Amino acid sequence: MRATILLIIIFSIPAESLLAQSTGTITGTVTDAKTGEPLIGATVILEGTSLGDATNSDGRYIINNIPTMTYNVKASYVGFVSQTKFNVVVRSEGNIDLNFTLQEQVSELDEVTVTPNPFEKEDVTPLSIQKLSQEEIAAYPGGNNDIAKVVQSLPGVSGSVGGFRNDVIIRGGAPNENVYYLDGVPIPNINHFSTQGSAGGPVGLLNVSFFEGVTLTASSFGAEYDNVLSGILQFNQRNGNAREFTGNLRVSSSEAALTMEGPLLKGKDTEASTTYIASVRRSYLQLLFDVIGLPFLPDYWDYQYKVNHKFDRYNTLYITGVGSVDDLAINDLEKFDPEQEAIQNQIPVIRQNSNTVGIGWKRQFRDNSGFMETVISNNTLGNTFYRYTDNINETGLYLKNESRETETHLRYRATKFLGNWTSSAGFLVINADYSNSTEDLINNRQFETDLNLFRYGLFAETSSSAFNNRLSFSFGIRADGNTFSTSGNELYNTLSPRASLSYSLTKNQNWTLNASAGRYYKILPYTTIGFQNNAGSFINKDASYIQSNHAVLGIEYLVNKSARISVEGFFKKYDDYPISTTDSVSLANKGGGFEVLGSEPILSEGKGRTYGIELLFQQKFTGSFYAVTAFTFYKSEFTNLLSDEYDPAVWDNGVLISLLGGYKFGNNWEISGRYRFLGKAPYAPVNQEATLNNYPAVILDYNRLGSVRLDPLSQLDLRIDKKWNFENISLDIFLEVQNVLAQASPSEPRYGLNRDESGEITMPRELVRVDLNEEASVLPSLGLVLNF
Repeated sequence: MRATILLIIIFSIPAESLLAQSTGTITGTVTDAKTGEPLIGATVILEGTSLGDATNSDGRYIINNIPTMTYNVKASYVGFVSQTKFNVVVRSEGNIDLNFTLQEQVSELDEVTVTPNPFEKEDVTPLSIQKLSQEEIAAYPGGNNDIAKVVQSLPGVSGSVGGFRNDVIIRGGAPNENVYYLDGVPIPNINHFSTQGSAGGPVGLLNVSFFEGVTLTASSFGAEYDNVLSGILQFNQRNGNAREFTGNLRVSSSEAALTMEGPLLKGKDTEASTTYIASVRRSYLQLLFDVIGLPFLPDYWDYQYKVNHKFDRYNTLYITGVGSVDDLAINDLEKFDPEQEAIQNQIPVIRQNSNTVGIGWKRQFRDNSGFMETVISNNTLGNTFYRYTDNINETGLYLKNESRETETHLRYRATKFLGNWTSSAGFLVINADYSNSTEDLINNRQFETDLNLFRYGLFAETSSSAFNNRLSFSFGIRADGNTFSTSGNELYNTLSPRASLSYSLTKNQNWTLNASAGRYYKILPYTTIGFQNNAGSFINKDASYIQSNHAVLGIEYLVNKSARISVEGFFKKYDDYPISTTDSVSLANKGGGFEVLGSEPILSEGKGRTYGIELLFQQKFTGSFYAVTAFTFYKSEFTNLLSDEYDPAVWDNGVLISLLGGYKFGNNWEISGRYRFLGKAPYAPVNQEATLNNYPAVILDYNRLGSVRLDPLSQLDLRIDKKWNFENISLDIFLEVQNVLAQASPSEPRYGLNRDESGEITMPRELVRVDLNEEASVLPSLGLVLNF
């Protein structure tokens, strides 16, 4: 209540009495997208104004005395395609560098006006790719600065329907089919309290203040990426401020984050060759949950950093890292409530830590004929996962998983420009170390694992264009192996060719036809290959890589310089998918809960398929408005151990609808909203007899998967932003309201033991439904960002 009153007071103060400074500055560079060379004399203008600048000998521009509001900024250079950055918010403080990379223009024989495409694509990935700017992420309604929630507005992407989760589901694939890269450094997951063997969790751990942009690829994967079946999320971090110390403080309803950046060893120079940016974030969600009487208390920290050093124009070195410390404790409830009591009994106790660090070196060839990139990185996940019959006192242990996963990567890629061709080749070597101590009384399993193995891969790809750039195409191939699996060194089993093409149907390139096809492979998670039976044998050693064949066809119409309409049809076919011999179900249907995925015996006999169509309309910020409208209609199906028939997967919503839009008023006010609709998702119902016999362990009946479905999800989130600008600081305050329409969130039925009014178990023991309260909640929250 006090936060709401404070918001009203702040919003009521006249802007004229607060604004100590109403102008800001933006700066950045303009370079050749292919060679990285600075473009000297390029013009950068703020559209709709007379403000602008030309780049100097380093390709840098600076524009001062800009009224603090939102602009579209355009960079142009003779012989290059101009580029526009949309929705650029200029503040008195807190403006990050705005960098442009321009593509060389291929002249037409006829005088035809070609509209520059603001929706950046690549020759290797001409479709199934979406890019988000930092501002689009930070101002996303209902996202709480969590990238896993933000990408769910994109076509073909959904999240877990019920529960305290934000798994990323891309085109009906399981959450562990995605991979994540931070400036070329692989990170195993992007969430706190992550599901080991998968990638989902309830809260994201990446700081959006670091991002220059985020790219999501749903198919047509470049050959340099390994172990991906459904999606690649690439987080492109910016460098720290090379001129002065700056930072920001972000406070929301659940956490606080501090980010600082600046130059190192600057001396008397205008700009330093070495920069840093670092952040730390602390949750206070556990305090809020304790006050309102919830049965679990999630407590987490995370940190992120990057140091960048530019030796000269040709050589750059960076060190980057991210990590987290998580503790999911159980709350002793003062007041009895049947549903909260059941959650308290059934939720696991989780203590987890993760750390990723990487060193990257990029060397541009001095003749501008190409470049090479080398990345050495290490990532570690420590996970202790317990289930007790008495969670409060942590007694009656019936499931223990104490494990540690460590990977050390060496990645190398060399890229060469040969006339109109761009070719790349490289290799990957990973040393993996996996230890695990498991006791599972429900399934009568006990083992100790200490496993070390090498993984490796080779790749090559090439791309070019023809017919005055109207046709672009690419071809690639990779192969992967490992030293553990029985057939791991037989590289011919994992040969994965891929190809893509893009053709402009009209000379002005407003209509484009895009297509891609490829084969991709993924090794099973360490929890699966490192599983042992009670005799100490690695019984999953004969398991195969999962294979997925993709085919995508799409057409795009560029409505104008800031809007597009696209349609894509996709088909994914899976082979050798692991099937649990315990539950007779494909592992594709697991990994969406608080569990350890894949630590069980499997057979590589499963098949699967997902197919559908995506419709997208996207309007970049123009005038005062921006919007994204996405519709996806699809099927996701997998076989099980008992039949070769395809059954609906737990991710088979059938229909995904996402509507996102925002409007910017005068005086730096903005209102935005997001509406999401997810169709009915199948789930495996509780096996009540087996659960009663093993309570508080919950046993699911996977034989009935697909026979029951959740209700659809329908949710509208709204957000109001107000920005103020002072002489040395700027302040953003936002009010966010989730589930404005008060729609009930669908969730699986929850069962617990029948108890009397005082909470004592009645005899004989009986399992009953406890989630009988169908009231929906409207969730308002207040946050601020202070830039200094």
